[in-house]
Parts: sequence; structure tokens; C-alpha cells
Amino acid sequence: MAYDSAYKLQKTLETKVFNYAKDAKIAAEKALKILVEIITFYLLKTWEFNDNISIDYSLPEYGNPDITHKVDYALLPIINEKIITIPKKIDFISPNFLLKELQKNDFDIEKFDFTKNQLLSRTKILRNACVIGHSTNSNLLAGFEKINEHTYDIRIYEQLLKPYAMIECKRVGVEEGMKKDPQTIQKAKQGAYVPRAVSSLQKIKDENGELKGIIYKSDNYYYIDDYSMLHKKIIKSDDKELLRKFVLTIGVVSNHGNWFTFNNPDKELKILAQSYDWILFLSDKGLAEFIEIFIQKPIEKYRIIRDAFSNSYAAVKKKNQFTKVQMNFESDAILLDYFENNLYLIEKWFNIISPANSNIDILKEQLVSLKNKPWNMIL
Repeated sequence: MAYDSAYKLQKTLETKVFNYAKDAKIAAEKALKILVEIITFYLLKTWEFNDNISIDYSLPEYGNPDITHKVDYALLPIINEKIITIPKKIDFISPNFLLKELQKNDFDIEKFDFTKNQLLSRTKILRNACVIGHSTNSNLLAGFEKINEHTYDIRIYEQLLKPYAMIECKRVGVEEGMKKDPQTIQKAKQGAYVPRAVSSLQKIKDENGELKGIIYKSDNYYYIDDYSMLHKKIIKSDDKELLRKFVLTIGVVSNHGNWFTFNNPDKELKILAQSYDWILFLSDKGLAEFIEIFIQKPIEKYRIIRDAFSNSYAAVKKKNQFTKVQMNFESDAILLDYFENNLYLIEKWFNIISPANSNIDILKEQLVSLKNKPWNMIL
């Protein structure tokens, strides 16, 4: 492997990709953060949570909904869906076009105010988790179900506005030549605030430092128990009182040189680990492999991804086409195919920091359990 650390990988991006930038270090750091978000997004899609994903979701605080926090991804319940088939010759797919198609298919759209978000632009840029309509309690989204020889199958689906999980991606950098950046601890503390504030399951410690959980019912009666035990009980339960405002909190963190390492966690990582329900560490090896495969040394069929990345981050760019929100249409298909065919290897890019003695299969099981709850009866 050409890069034995994310730090060396970032230095290569600074000199070979962002050498035009006024601050190449910051430009490279932002690009790496975006790549972590993209890897996380396609992992979730490959786990079959595509229709549940909302991007940059404003998540309200528990007990104080006037304050919201924008998170990279939220997973929300689906309560209605419809598949429509359209010809491939359509130049672009707008909300107005989909509105007319839905009317033809007797889909109830009266309660929605439609957006201007294009699912697919004329320049073939896909909008992920494309919201095409809003209502009081739900959003209407569109996505590609299947690409046929002459047609597209488009899935239209309605998400309830109450997430059952949230995912944040974090990277923290340091200034060149410094052993420690005082901002790292502040960023860790800021990152730890959100997962502790958004779920009805709250963390408290006893005098000995043992972690307890407390969750209130609607009548203000509460359950209190060992945090891990209560957490598992909620996920396995169909009890409306336990689930109605519960949010599973997941952090995906990646290293930057001397911030921390997986085997030797620094104070910042410990702060994040005790705040999220799950912390996944995206290894330097995983991030470097993704960049080498698709950006640095792509084979012929992956060059479209390298071009999309280059066009998004060149000195003079036309439009972003390699982000979690906007993705080159061909690149999306290639990434989905790669993740589906290499899922076992990709999952090994991640180490589980917390909970202790756990693994990624347990996380998937918890997400599937929450996804399959009867949310239309719970909420």
C-alpha cells in the first residue's frame, strides 16, 4: 500500500490535488472528511437502508425541540412507497415531472408541498436522498430502484420525521509541526454534545463511574438500569413508551496523524466513545485503499470516479459531483456495485471502539431491528 498513514495520504493530496489552493492543508482535510461521509453513505446503502436515509437532517434535542442539530445522516421509518417506471430518454428528473407521474398512478400527494430538488440533472448528477415534498409529519423522497435497458424504475417513498438512528462522521486535524492542537479537544467535546442530547435514553454515572441509563415515559414515570442492559431492552422492545423518542447514536471517526490511534485512544476519542452508543473507527488502511482504488490508481472502469472527484475539487470546478448529496450518476452505480461485491472486506476497514466487546454485525442487527418496528403505530 502506498500510504501507511492518513497523514501521508493527506500530504499527497495537498501536493498533487490541492496545490492550487491558498491553504492546501485545509482543502485536503475537507476532501478527506467528504470521503469518510461517502464511504459511510454507501455502507448504509449496501446494508439496505437507502430509503431510510435523510442527509444533513436537523435533529431536535430531547425535551427541548426548539434546538436542533444538523447531523450527517438520520435513519427514518418508511410508511408509504410506490415504484413508477419512466423511459431513459428523459433528460432530467424534476419534482414536477415526478408529480405528474404520481398523479397518473393515483398516489395521494395533496398533503405535500413540493420542492425544486432534481433527482437527476441534465448533466447526469444524482441527488442522494432526494426530498421532493414536505408535509407536517413526513417527507416525500425519490430514488432509483433499478436501471433497466430502456427504462428507470423510480421509488417514491414517504419518511416519517422521527429518526430511529443518527450517524455523524468526524475528523480532527492538527496544525503542521504541532504535537497537539488545542482545538482537537474542543471539537471532540462539541461532537459529544449532540448524541447526548437527542435521545430519550440518557446517560448518567453513579459515584463509582458506572454508566447508567434513564428513560422517561410520557407520564414522567422512568426506567433506570445499567446503560447497556437498558439500551438492549429498548431495541428489542415494541413498547411505544420506550421507542417513541429513542435515537440510536452512531459516530464514524477517522484518524488524522497525531489526533489518536485505534490501539492507543487519546482523550478526544474517549470523550466521543462515552457519548455515542456506537463509535466506528475508519482505519487509515481503509481510507487509503478507497482513495487508491478510485482516485489515485483507478483501473479503466473506475476512472469516471476519479474524474468526478477531480471535477469537484479542481481549481475551477463546474459543479460538485462527488459528495454525499450530489454524486455523478455513473459513479454512484460503480460505487454501489463495488460495495455490494466487496462488503466483507469493506466492513473490515472499520474497528469498533464502543460498545466494548462488540462487532459490526451486532450494529447491523440493531439497525434492522429498529427499521422493522411498527413505527406507524408507535409514533
